[in-house]
Amino acid sequence: MARRALRGTVLTFTGDPFLAEDPAATLSITEDALVVMEDGVVAAVTPYHPDHERALEVVHYPDAILCPGFIDCHVHYPQTQMIGAYGAQLLDWLNRYTFPTEEQFADPAHAAEVARLFLAELLRNGTTTAAVYCTVHPQSVEAFFTESHRLNTRMIAGKMLMDRNAPAALLDTAESGHADSKALIERWHGKGRQLYAVTPRFAPTSSPEQLEAAGRLWREHPGTYLQTHLSENEAEVAWVEELFPDRHGYLDVYDKAGLTGRRAIFGHAVHLTEAEFACCHRTGSALAHCPTSNLFLGSGMFRLAEAKRRGRPVCVGLGTDLGAGTSFSQLRTLGEAYKVAHANGTALDALHGFYLATRGGAQALDLERIIGSIAPGYEADIVVLDLKATPLLAFRMAHAQDWLEKLFVLMTLGDDRAIRATWVAGELRHAR
Repeated sequence: MARRALRGTVLTFTGDPFLAEDPAATLSITEDALVVMEDGVVAAVTPYHPDHERALEVVHYPDAILCPGFIDCHVHYPQTQMIGAYGAQLLDWLNRYTFPTEEQFADPAHAAEVARLFLAELLRNGTTTAAVYCTVHPQSVEAFFTESHRLNTRMIAGKMLMDRNAPAALLDTAESGHADSKALIERWHGKGRQLYAVTPRFAPTSSPEQLEAAGRLWREHPGTYLQTHLSENEAEVAWVEELFPDRHGYLDVYDKAGLTGRRAIFGHAVHLTEAEFACCHRTGSALAHCPTSNLFLGSGMFRLAEAKRRGRPVCVGLGTDLGAGTSFSQLRTLGEAYKVAHANGTALDALHGFYLATRGGAQALDLERIIGSIAPGYEADIVVLDLKATPLLAFRMAHAQDWLEKLFVLMTLGDDRAIRATWVAGELRHAR
């Protein structure tokens, strides 16, 4: 693999600003730095010197920030074709739009077409790792991992598990779901940069027997993930209480089935109780904050400050949650997360926001030792953020006082146009 280097201003985090005594000290910004990449990883980060040009192929990005690739902790690739479907509450929206769309993924050719578009859009928006929901069809997982493996992106994905409360064409059984998932794990988990997630859609569409089988499957394959939905919508929470009357709340359904722990990622978590936050902290379970989706469906507002509270902090990453989410862009997602925080009576500045989109997402996915930072030994997934992508951005940046203000402008005005380039394992995969 080629040895090459990127020159520009480098942004990375060395710790969690939500927990640090001095949050600003966790952010490292190095102007005119050189990031040397070799064999898909960062070999060195050093101040630039003209002598480097003699030994290296150097790609220079002036008026830009070299940032760790963005990390999306919750997204549905099959819903790409229904993004922007007229809003309804969650349960109506699933029945009206989502289930009919997902039935089409029984066709491997259709799944492959959507997987190609989806992954291209992620890279166009600077996202290099995502926790992805496929459909109930094993061929939807095959299509996704085949394309991700071709691109060499580090992705987490899994076959949906549903054995009740969904159309017959989308149902499996506890036994068949376990067998199909096991075969997919054996084929894909750890192949190149691909990782597998055991994926029950949410408690209402899985019987207690299927949830227990999912927990058993997860335990049988250490290093795999568990992803599902949690407390997104008040009607959904009430439905779970009806379906599982012997459990003490929504998260307890998963906890009793063995579905909490490190590498478990729960999407939304809008209506969690303090006891549920404490359970996430105790078990190491992570939450995916999906602000554009929660606002689009009117589900509610995730309490980020409560989740990250010192004393019992929970791992939190950002999720676009397409297609209820309305953008592939983590910059736009951060802009909505800022508004949600304000509506909750708190604040989300650029320091904490960019942490969530990079190192915080890596921590939520238990990958903070290999992605989410630009440092020697880390995989060379890097997004180049253009500070002059639009006339308005260029004008506004000229009046910014410091780097934190520039980052805040990016997370409130930025979108896919601000992504100048996306590098994956040291290879250029998108250039605007």
